[in-house]
Amino acid sequence: MSRRSKPAKRIPLADPVYNSVDISKFINRIMRRGKKSLAEKIFYMTLERIKERTNADPMETFQKAMTNATPLLEVKARRIGGSTYQVPIEVKADRGFALASSWLIEAAKKRGGKSFIDKLTNELMDAANGAGAACKKREDTHKMAEANKAFAHYRY
Repeated sequence: MSRRSKPAKRIPLADPVYNSVDISKFINRIMRRGKKSLAEKIFYMTLERIKERTNADPMETFQKAMTNATPLLEVKARRIGGSTYQVPIEVKADRGFALASSWLIEAAKKRGGKSFIDKLTNELMDAANGAGAACKKREDTHKMAEANKAFAHYRY
């Protein structure tokens, strides 16, 4: 194990349109092969579609979707005395955001539809309403942690 100090956490610059670091992180997650302008275009078109459909603030919808998809607990495999236990641990805010954003993007990719913009729009709107595959994944993670709470004393 390294004795050196941990490196400083790098926080990306806030996005130019909504001035939000969270949106900037989400855009970076959408990005493939370094094509950031394409990822930005996809995300901003998604927010425009949300605004057209709901006549509500798209930033609020995005925040609500992220909140509904963010897990509070997860399980981590821990090997003790020759057997492996699934130990429930609390999720830190940064890890929760990363998990929620990757689950939302993954669920959007698996959805049916023509363009990724449509798929992401539908997934974000569903997640904001507490439905959708990303929210189901969160519930499954919580159920797994609840089922294994007998091993919580192995937490480290």
